[in-house]
Amino acid sequence: MKSTTISWTVIAVGAAVSAVGYSLLPANFGAGVLGFGLAHIVLGALDLLRPQIRQ
Repeated sequence: MKSTTISWTVIAVGAAVSAVGYSLLPANFGAGVLGFGLAHIVLGALDLLRPQIRQ
């Protein structure tokens, strides 16, 4: 599997978790879930920008 596929999967999962967290937002738990999802989006995007090592 390509590394870009994994990165896009992490971004998609982060977007789904962020949507669930946003729907629970008035509670502190919703804010935590939203932050967890946003962290996955940022980390997936950073993984896309990482230089690729060819073997």
